[in-house]
Amino acid sequence: MFSEQIVAEERNDFPITRSGIYVNVAERGPLSLSVKAAVDRHLTDLMQTGGRKEEWFATTESVRADFARLINAAPTEVAYVKNVSEGINAIANAFTWRSGDNVVIAAALEHPNNVFPWLNLRRLGVEVRVVEPVEERIDTPAVLALLDERTRIVAVASATFAPGLRTDLDSLGTACRARDIFLLVDGAQSVGVLHTDVAATRIDGLVCSTSKGLLGLYGLGFLYCRADWARRLEPAYLARFGVDLGDAHESYTGALEYTLLPDTRRFEIGNYNYAAIHAVEVSLKRLLRLGTRNIENHAVSLAQRLAAGLRQRGLPVRANDPRWLGSIVCVGGSEDRAEVVDRFRQRLTENHVFLSVRRGTLRFSFHLYNTPAEVDRILDVAAAI
Repeated sequence: MFSEQIVAEERNDFPITRSGIYVNVAERGPLSLSVKAAVDRHLTDLMQTGGRKEEWFATTESVRADFARLINAAPTEVAYVKNVSEGINAIANAFTWRSGDNVVIAAALEHPNNVFPWLNLRRLGVEVRVVEPVEERIDTPAVLALLDERTRIVAVASATFAPGLRTDLDSLGTACRARDIFLLVDGAQSVGVLHTDVAATRIDGLVCSTSKGLLGLYGLGFLYCRADWARRLEPAYLARFGVDLGDAHESYTGALEYTLLPDTRRFEIGNYNYAAIHAVEVSLKRLLRLGTRNIENHAVSLAQRLAAGLRQRGLPVRANDPRWLGSIVCVGGSEDRAEVVDRFRQRLTENHVFLSVRRGTLRFSFHLYNTPAEVDRILDVAAAI
């Protein structure tokens, strides 16, 4: 757990903490002064000198290695993508599908972009098996019950889009690994905030953006694909960076016969978002320095404090089992309390609390810069209504 001094030092780098209470990292991470400075340096260099691409490539590889370290993967198991949607589609379209194959998803709890790529496979004769939620969580036993010899992929969020509860990835990872089923995880609402270990959890693929828990910019994401699986998958799109041409220049084509890179980098298309890479470089250094176990303990303790306090004040918190509460707290969904919840939202806005509303619920999401005092101020607003 962080000391108050550590949290205070980190907060100094996030100007938005002086404007109000920012509990909205589930929508987007706030910009820090150090990230802005890194992007400014990159853009200034580009403006004044045209930039040095060999240095950009070096930064690209060091950032790849830092992200791999964050999730306990090898750097060659990490590819750059534009966002979570692109990463999911990269995997979905890299399989050789046969009519009658199936994928398993929990559509009611997922972001639409972890639903539509799978529905799109119906045109190939792929069956999409949908698991209904139980107590607003992904029902692990129901997922396992749907697996058979034609199941190719299980696609779930590590923490759901709404209401943000955790998924039992350990059980799913063990079952999928035993059956050679690809477990693909949407880590948008967890990576950078909750400790992530793809090896220990037996995750085969994981996708996240840099704009949320990684505290970077829009337009960049990471795709992890386990090495054993990457060699078995054929990218639907191919560009120079996905082809193994040794140390040849990026403009070199070589013979018309080619070999894919033997790892996840085969999914990379064209040049990179270098400004966003320079941004997330700073954030990854911060997360690695602080430690994601410490960040998780801090953020989850704040979420638990808020959830308990809101319940005491009679507000409908959407988390019946505290074991699955992560760093996100959702309030609402009860028709008989809708008026009170809406009044609560209005008062929060008046008191400069930054949050999001998703599927009729108020969504509070915590990170390393939040404090118990902020939680108590939110609870004061709740008491006043």
